[in-house]
Amino acid sequence: MRLDKYLTQAGIGTRSQVKEYIRKGLVMVDGRTEHRCECKIDETLCLVSCQGRPVGFQKMAYYMLNKPAGCVSATRDQREQTVLDLVKDTGRRDLFPVGRLDKDTEGLLLLTNDGMLAHRLLSPGKHVPKQYLAVLSHDLTQEQIAILEQGADIGEAQPAKPAVFSWQDREKAEALLTVTEGKFHQVKRMFASVGCQVLSLKRLSMGSLVLDKTLAPGQYRPLLKEELESLLKLTKLEDR
Repeated sequence: MRLDKYLTQAGIGTRSQVKEYIRKGLVMVDGRTEHRCECKIDETLCLVSCQGRPVGFQKMAYYMLNKPAGCVSATRDQREQTVLDLVKDTGRRDLFPVGRLDKDTEGLLLLTNDGMLAHRLLSPGKHVPKQYLAVLSHDLTQEQIAILEQGADIGEAQPAKPAVFSWQDREKAEALLTVTEGKFHQVKRMFASVGCQVLSLKRLSMGSLVLDKTLAPGQYRPLLKEELESLLKLTKLEDR
């Protein structure tokens, strides 16, 4: 494997950041400084360090993406830009989005190759909470809010599970809604059931994972150690 790809997949940085570390002589392979990004290494045998710290290859990868509106939550699409089209410097081709955000919905999206974690986060039986910021067409009455909190009828055999509602800015009709399901267009359908249109929607959190406010739409970064540990604990995978 190329040295720059190895370091990128190990979570040291983006491909461009890793190349800069190598050019500056901050990377060593088997005790020797290596200046060539294209240097081939055996990731199972070579001892690699960056800035004096040993580097271990990660079989599992986890990235937080601030999904912008206009791209689809898919690994590939013949007509639309996908969220993976935005992730260019990871050196990985095995990532997939955990769940789906509508094309026009923004916000937190977890990208990984950890199928077990994804399954447990999305499993209906786990009731993992997801919080959204919705800009609404108008204010809501207490009666309408009560319907959302008790379980709105969204046209299926069973009503949606009770949600947690609060105002972020009532004058601007900006509302926070936390749901524990992931049905198709669920948040929009819930508000529609009480006669209100969602003008824009952004996911702020999923379980213990909270969108990094410093990430602009379209930007991404590897999960921090404490973020990953919290997710693994939530899904009871910490001792895997």
